[in-house]
Amino acid sequence: MTENDGGSDGLMWPPSMMKSLQQASEQAVEQQQEFIQQLLGASTSGVGVPQLGAMSQMATFKTRVQSGGRVSIPDAEREALDIEEGDIVQTVVIPVKRDRTQE
Repeated sequence: MTENDGGSDGLMWPPSMMKSLQQASEQAVEQQQEFIQQLLGASTSGVGVPQLGAMSQMATFKTRVQSGGRVSIPDAEREALDIEEGDIVQTVVIPVKRDRTQE
């Protein structure tokens, strides 16, 4: 068995590459958060758009996609952001790990 044939676990890439991809996606999320913080900081100068104040409350978490494409917001985040059933929220989806086997 070679590294390129994926072995019996069906991985298309070596585990080291998967880890690198996951780290890269986590770094991208961190950079996006830093950008948002900088953007929010700039809005306090009086020139910013008033709606940006609502973006100061945000959460970043990982969750699994459930049947029908549903995702759940963890209890702690819903509580911290005062999100209740029926509220409308904006989401940004970035896949961080794909656990699929070749068919």
